[in-house]
Amino acid sequence: MSKQYPFEFAKTRVQLRNQSGVASSKNPFLVVSQVFRDEGVSALYKGCSTLVVGSIAKDGVRFLAFDSIKKSFADPETGAMSPLRNLVAGMVTGVVASTFAVTPTERIKTALIDDARTAKKFRSSLHAVRLIYQEYGFMGMYHGYAGTTLKQAGATAFRMGTYNILKDFEKSRDIDQSTFTNFANGAVAGTVTTLATQPFDTIKTRSQSAKGATTVDAFRSILADEGVRGFWRGTTMRLGRTIFSGGILFTVYEEVAGLLSPLLR
Repeated sequence: MSKQYPFEFAKTRVQLRNQSGVASSKNPFLVVSQVFRDEGVSALYKGCSTLVVGSIAKDGVRFLAFDSIKKSFADPETGAMSPLRNLVAGMVTGVVASTFAVTPTERIKTALIDDARTAKKFRSSLHAVRLIYQEYGFMGMYHGYAGTTLKQAGATAFRMGTYNILKDFEKSRDIDQSTFTNFANGAVAGTVTTLATQPFDTIKTRSQSAKGATTVDAFRSILADEGVRGFWRGTTMRLGRTIFSGGILFTVYEEVAGLLSPLLR
């Protein structure tokens, strides 16, 4: 994750609203090179520790909750999961993950990245938490909740749903579930997820800037600045991360599930 973080940093930077009178590149690769040249390599890792904590919590909640939620949506007679049931179960899981893990950590990460190019008042993640709490109260940690929850609900629905649909299709055709198959399924799921949920990600980023903004204000500012295409800013960088992370995530998940399955029977 630490190797990929500069791309997450660049994606967030290009999604944030430009500072008045300051030219800002829309090319994430140019953003990385410019920040590296002007501010040094450490600047590219602003908010990285917060993202690591959030990702661990998110994946833990996602997989633990999904298995339980999936059982409640399964057909009571056959135990089977239709594509629609998979998607709904994924959406509910996304809401749970957003509420308990993703929104607070994404809020801090985005605020740190935005603050580093403007006021520079946050000295660390914990300092950012303290100042945001002092200024906005507890709910300040949940700026962008709507956008984050829509993104997480959609992302989990598309990621888990697409993966399970592919897996069920392959099983019906007697296709071997190998490491390569799991990685490929995860990569496809990551691609579908990114393209489908990128607008929510862009709205979330605008909402979670250092000053914060409502979801409606974030939506309006994106539309006013760049039109409909603006909602897909940062797609390339996010795709580069989610394709590989999706493949790795589900490959590891299947290996761990295979090891734990005999113990849980």
